[in-house]
Formats: sequence, structure tokens, C-alpha cells
Amino acid sequence: MEKFEYVRGAGKFMNDHRVDSQNNANDIEKMDNHEKLPQRKSIRLKGYDYSQAGLYFITICTQNHLCLFGEIENGEMKINGAGQMIRKWWDELNHKYLNIELHEQIIMPNHFHGIIQIVPVGADLCVCPLRVCHDADEHIAGEHIGSPLQAMIQWLKTMTTNEYIRGVKNNDWPRFNKKLWQRNYYEHIIRDENSYLKISEYIKTNPMKWQEDKYYEPKK
Repeated sequence: MEKFEYVRGAGKFMNDHRVDSQNNANDIEKMDNHEKLPQRKSIRLKGYDYSQAGLYFITICTQNHLCLFGEIENGEMKINGAGQMIRKWWDELNHKYLNIELHEQIIMPNHFHGIIQIVPVGADLCVCPLRVCHDADEHIAGEHIGSPLQAMIQWLKTMTTNEYIRGVKNNDWPRFNKKLWQRNYYEHIIRDENSYLKISEYIKTNPMKWQEDKYYEPKK
């Protein structure tokens, strides 16, 4: 397995700051035996620097848990045009923020899981050059290396929302009520290799356990 830079000291930080019943400190350990993730709360750790090098497991959900991105068939996720659009903008994060690497991801009918790795950078901030988005008419402006995780997720939500609106107008995609995504998102700081492997497995097998998922919505 490739060697990754995990967030140093995160365990102590999380023990010292009791947020959301230890802020998911025990959730990943429960993934053995294909258990689903316990209920996660949307919070940021007060005072934590989310631009520091490390790996982060993120989840973003559609507003009202609307199933807009495809369907689960025989344990496999069949993404539709909107789901393909979500994947495209996820991949574009690598062009917007040059100090990150994208790992395992899965688009589910009404939510998205992914792992973002922020790689170590020097002390001096530098600005990435202007980049052109592939397969889109967007020009992606360069971004400061060292941008926090919150900025990356907000950019992803903004770009996907804008294109989804165009899909509603031009491709008859289902409409959403006021917001495509929930206001916030969920994150888990990955502190070691064991946690990384369990989370990766959870992401890959998520479609097979769709009916057990807390976000499960039956077909209508």
C-alpha cells in the first residue's frame, strides 16, 4: 500500500474536544462485519486546522435525501446523468487544488462518500495557474495551495449545484427544493492505516448495503 501522511495528533485533539459523542472516534472501528456507519453529526472541530496534511473521509447529502443521482440495482450503483456530473466535478478538485489527491469515492442515490488527501506543502503559499475544466465550458481559476477542506467541499457543492440547475432546464432532471445539498457536510479525520482501509472498504461496499443505509429511500 502506498505510504500516506496521516493527521498527526488528531486522536489527542479529538479526545480533548468531546464533540458529537467523541466526534466519530469509534465509528470506523464498527465497520468490521459490514456494519453501517453510526449516525454522524455535521460539525467542525473548533480550532482544528483543516488545511493541514492528512486524509479526510467526507460525506455530503442531498437536501431532504432526494434520490437524484441514480439507482441501486443488484447491489451496484447505476449512476444517471446527474451522477456522472457529480463524478466529473469530484475529479476536477484535482485541477482546482493542486495539493490534494483523491482516493476512494462512491456516488449513492442521495449522497456521496469520498476520501481527500491533503499533501504536505511548503510554508509559502503559491497560486495555481488558470486551468480549463475538461468536458465543460467552465474555466477553473487557480486556488491557493493550503485551502482548507471546507473551501474544497463548498466549491464542489457550488459547481455541482450550478450544473444540476442547467440539467433541470436542459435535460429534464428532477427538480430539487431550494437547495441541492444539505447546508453542511460530514467529515472524519483518518488517523492511521487501519482506519483508512476500513473506510475504503466501507465506501466500496456501500451499494451492497443500500437497504441498511441510514439514508436509504425506497423507489417511488
